Order: sequence, then C-alpha cells, then structure tokens
Amino acid sequence: MAASDTAKTAGSPSMIRISSGSRQLASPDTVHVIGHRNPDTDAICSAIGYAAFLRDVRGMKAEAACCGELSVRTNWVLHTAGVAAPKLLLDVRPTAATICRRDVFTASPHQTFLSVYRMMMDHNFRSIPIVDEEGRLLGMPAIQELAQLFLPARTNEKTVAANREVRTSLLNIVNALDGIIGGMAPDLETILDLVLVVAASSVETTRKRAQQFPVNRLVVVTGDRPEVHELAVEMGVRCLIITGKFKAASTILTQAAEKGVAIIYSPYDTASTSQLLRFSRPIGEALTHEFLSFGSRTPLREIVPAAQHSPQPLFAVVDEETHALLGVFSKSDLIDLPRMKLVLVDHNEFAQAVAGADEAEIIEVIDHHRLSGNLRTKEPIRFINEPVGSTSTIVGIMYRMQKAAPDKGTAICLCAGIISDTLHLTSPTTTDIDKEILAWLAGIGGIDSAQFVKDFFAAGSMLREQTPDRALESDRKVFEENGWHISISQIEELGLDEFWKRETELQGALQSLLAKHSLHFACLMVTDITRHHSVLLVAGDQRVINAIDYPQAKEHVYDMPGVVSRKKQLFPYMSHVVTKLEAP
Repeated sequence: MAASDTAKTAGSPSMIRISSGSRQLASPDTVHVIGHRNPDTDAICSAIGYAAFLRDVRGMKAEAACCGELSVRTNWVLHTAGVAAPKLLLDVRPTAATICRRDVFTASPHQTFLSVYRMMMDHNFRSIPIVDEEGRLLGMPAIQELAQLFLPARTNEKTVAANREVRTSLLNIVNALDGIIGGMAPDLETILDLVLVVAASSVETTRKRAQQFPVNRLVVVTGDRPEVHELAVEMGVRCLIITGKFKAASTILTQAAEKGVAIIYSPYDTASTSQLLRFSRPIGEALTHEFLSFGSRTPLREIVPAAQHSPQPLFAVVDEETHALLGVFSKSDLIDLPRMKLVLVDHNEFAQAVAGADEAEIIEVIDHHRLSGNLRTKEPIRFINEPVGSTSTIVGIMYRMQKAAPDKGTAICLCAGIISDTLHLTSPTTTDIDKEILAWLAGIGGIDSAQFVKDFFAAGSMLREQTPDRALESDRKVFEENGWHISISQIEELGLDEFWKRETELQGALQSLLAKHSLHFACLMVTDITRHHSVLLVAGDQRVINAIDYPQAKEHVYDMPGVVSRKKQLFPYMSHVVTKLEAP
C-alpha cells in the first residue's frame, strides 16, 4: 500500500499499532494439499502423504489440509502414526481479511482535528482510522473531509454562528495553539461547548457582543489590550486567550485566579489563533457513520464492486463480533488479488472440493476416480489420474519413481489410506500395484498389515458413535447423472448390528438430507467388512427406488451381497439406473 493510504508513523503516543505484518495471507507461497468434503481416511492420508512428498522431493512449502471433520478411525491412524491432523480449511475464498494490511496506526477520538490533520499532511495520508480504547472502529475521516470542515464552502449567518461555536477542552486549546497556561486553569480536560469572541473592536462593542452568550462558555481572544483583559476578567469569562506572545499584568492574573478565569498565552497573532481554535475540537466530535467498512469474512467478490464505486481512499476491515479494527486496504490492494494455491487429492471436481476452490489457484490434481464435473484451470497443470484402489497408492508410486521414501509416520498414514479404500486389498478396485505399494510402505512403517487392519476397523463405529446426520456426512459424495442429483454415503462396519438398531433414525436423516440439498435421491451403503456384504438404505424419488433390482430386505432397504465399493460397484449401478429414466 502506498504511504498516502494509511498512517505508519512510529513513536506518537496517540497512535496504536494493530499488529505487524502485511496481508493476512501470511505465506502466499504455501501450497495446501487437500482432499474432498466429508473426507474419508484416504483423502486425509493422501493429503498428508503428498504434502510430505512435495516438501521432501520437490522442496516446496506444502501443508496438508482438510475441509471436514476427521472420523474416529482417521484420528486413530494419525495417533498411531504420530502425525498431526491436517489444517482445517472450510473455505478458501479470498476475503477482506486476506488482503487487509495489519501494520496500521490509528488515531484516538480524543485527538484534535488539528493534530490528526497535521499528521495526515506531514505523512501524506489520505485517510486514517479512528478507534476507541478497545480498538473498535469509530470513523474513517479522509483528508478532503477534514479540509471541508476547516473551510466551509459558503459564509452566511448560520456558518458564522457555527464557526463561533467550538466544542473542545482548554487542554485541547493549549495543545492546538502550542500555548502556555497563565496562572491557574482549573478543569482543563472537560469537553465544553464554548463560544469564541474576538475582541477586535472597542471595549463597549466587545462587551455588547460578549453579553449575547452565556458567560461561562465565553472564550475571549485578544492581543495586547489591557482594557479587554480587564473586561474579560470582570465578566468572569471561561477563558481569556492573549495572542502575539503578550502577557497579562500581574493584577489581571490575580483577579483571574479569584474569579476562575483561565488565561492562555498564544504565540500566534489573533487571526491565526482564532483559526487554530476552531481546529482544537476532538476528532471524535465530527465523525460520521457514513463510511464503508467490511467484516473480515466478507468475500472479495462482494468487496470489489462496492469499493470501486466508493469515493473512499481507504477501507477498514473489522471483526464481525467485536467491531474491532483488524486492518485496512485501499483500491490498489484489489489489483492482482491473492489466491490460495491448492493441490486437490482424491477428487477432481469442484462439486466435491473445499468451498471457494473455484476461486483458488489449482496447481495439481492427484486422483483415482472417474473424470467428471466442471474443473477448469487458466493454465496447464499436473493432472495424475490412475486406475488404482487408493490415492495413497499414487503417492507411494510417486515416491518410488523418485527413488525416495516417506518417513515412518507418513508411510503408516499411506498404508491406512490404501487399506481403507481397498478394504485391505479385497475391494474390486484393488490392483496389483496397490498390493505392491502397501507391502513396501508397511515395511517402512514397521507395521503388521493384518493386525493394523483389525485395529483400524475396530477403532470406532460411525453408526454407534455419531448422530445419524453426521454418520451420513462422514463419507458422502454427490453426483449428477442424466439430470438426476443423487447422494451416496458409505459407512464401513464390523457387522450390521448397529445399522439395524438405527435404521429408522437413518431413514429420517436421509429424508432431511434430500430437503437440505435439493436432491432427487439419497442412499446409504453400509458395508460389513467381515462378510464383504452391504445393505443399501434409500430415500427419494420413487421412480429411482422402483428401478433398483437388488433383493429387498425390507421397505427402503436392499441386500447387496458382494458389493463393497461405491466407486467400482454402487455408483456405476446407480448411474445405469437413472440413465434409463427420464430426466426429472
């Protein structure tokens, strides 16, 4: 940001540093490796593995991330491997907080117009945030607004009266004038509604003019005129300001102390003193609420048009809950907007990606699913899609191609990804390369695959430990085929006892899912990994349900012996079912 945009002067006690640094995007070069929404173990573990590969082999600054809650089993894997959970990223759209400058100084509402104006002029600032003692934003005065307050466009009876009135304190007046207190001056800091009277006429004329106003609000401004000094003290005005470096007689000082009249000496002439007096008002007295600011989570796509059509030179970013100032940005910060760099693993379409992925910079995709969706990029990217049982297998392949190996913890995670997605190499999606890579990684991780499998699947029952809604969301993917929007959730269990206990609740959750996401059809496949057998719970359009020809165990539940893979078995089947139907 240019120096003209915001205050950056150190050492001024009236200024507050919000924080150091520039944009909130602390490491714009960091690449985040992230799986799909409602991440399963393979999505989490392949993200961890590929982020490690980018760091170890390519020397990149990479970090694993996820966009959903981790399952009990995945948490067990991370604990066993001694690996930290990936960073949670629920939305990667650039926001106001992404671009705001945090190295900002602010002014207090108690500072005078003059001090704020001088600060802005001295440092060529076009605007400055005004915040209270708790950091809450009060206003954003711009230099042109202050100039208009100092210099009214027209003069008439109303503006003359307004220019005579000043809401300020005696201390502010002293500071604005670089003045000196003469004698006693009680109650210096109280903000008062004062009236200025410049004694440029005769004593009688000055008296008549002064008598039009409450005496306890009068500030009389005069030069080396002892007779006016006597008049002011005699009347008991609030303050007598003597200009031009002149001083009051000792008798005047004594009388002033007796009558409670403050005396201030100004080094400036009467005309300059009168002008500076008007600028002694606290800046907080003139702040308006007519300024544009943005909550920290406001998406940039909403900010850009609003900021472009605003005359403001500077925009504040505030915390939505506390309204505390977080930073500022100017229109120049909206040029060449920062975008988060992502590597997508275990999916290849925006519909399954983290929110805002379509506004991020996708630099790679590593996946083992069919190609679908509307993923488009501005530049060519590395796109690896292998027909293997797990994305973790692909990561293992890439390590081997580079004659490199992951560390023990990463190897254990990759093993878990393969075991989970291939049901320990028994799923129809399993290939010989899955078996080879799993054996290689198990050796590096020092695990017994057979025992690891038992412990992994025994680590937690999704149906027993989660609500029906969360169980459905734990591993759910949405597809569109022939105009039909369908959702397929899958849960793997050691036996089907928990499913039958909660079948009614799960059916209700499926019905809620239909309404919440405007789906035509939703189903849950619960797989018994001990018998390689699944049941399918369905809800939605009756035409789809009627077209399912698997044996029916009971209403809305179908028996699917030998079906264990959503990708290789269930989805192709459901795709075939809806393709034969007319579009909804």
